[in-house]
Amino acid sequence: MSTLINLFTTIYDSINSIEVNVVSSIFKLCLSLMLGCCVGFERKRKGQIAGVRTFALISMGATLAMLLSIYVPQEYMGLKNGDPGRIAAQVVTGIGFLGAGAIIQMKGSVRGLTTAAGIWMIAAIGMAVGVGMYTIAIIATGLILVVLVVVERWEHRISAGVESRIIRIKLSVIAEDIDGYREVLNRHHVHLSNVYVEYDYMEPVTRLNLVVLMKESTNYMMLFKDLRQVKPTIAISLANQVSI
Repeated sequence: MSTLINLFTTIYDSINSIEVNVVSSIFKLCLSLMLGCCVGFERKRKGQIAGVRTFALISMGATLAMLLSIYVPQEYMGLKNGDPGRIAAQVVTGIGFLGAGAIIQMKGSVRGLTTAAGIWMIAAIGMAVGVGMYTIAIIATGLILVVLVVVERWEHRISAGVESRIIRIKLSVIAEDIDGYREVLNRHHVHLSNVYVEYDYMEPVTRLNLVVLMKESTNYMMLFKDLRQVKPTIAISLANQVSI
């Protein structure tokens, strides 16, 4: 029994040692793997490009960079002469490229920004694990999940999110006014911020691009149904403002 207790004591001391050793390194990599998977699973559940594997690799990579940053001065230069933060500091710079890639892939949408922020945060958590701040890393991961799950539901419940969109309407007539569309949008609590009109007198066809601000909870189906009744309509579609 005493041998088993001594073994656990030795492992515990190794894990919590300020010096880099095999036992603590394996434990830190495994912990960062689990924390990264937790956040990555939530992002993958929302259909984001960066998922479980991406977040797990980022977290472990940041942890390994932190371990290397501590190990090099520890083994070759002495803790007094080396800079344990030199290698780890490059993680903050390098992770920005991955975050930018997530935003570009989402065409600059807000969801892409949330994923990019999650990537930056999970890298910081990986670094925290690397220096032995296990409790802080676990709490930070829990807070990330609270923000991504609980706060999101709260936003939807109070209809706090407002998005900029373009409603494209193709009419089979030459429209002389848009008063009817203004009335429908006001009824659905959608703010009309700008209008782009294109006339084709040969067909005749009118193409309207209505730049609007609408809540995430807006019922698009009912809105389109009411817009269709205003004038003879060929097609209605919804697009991001970036694709105008």
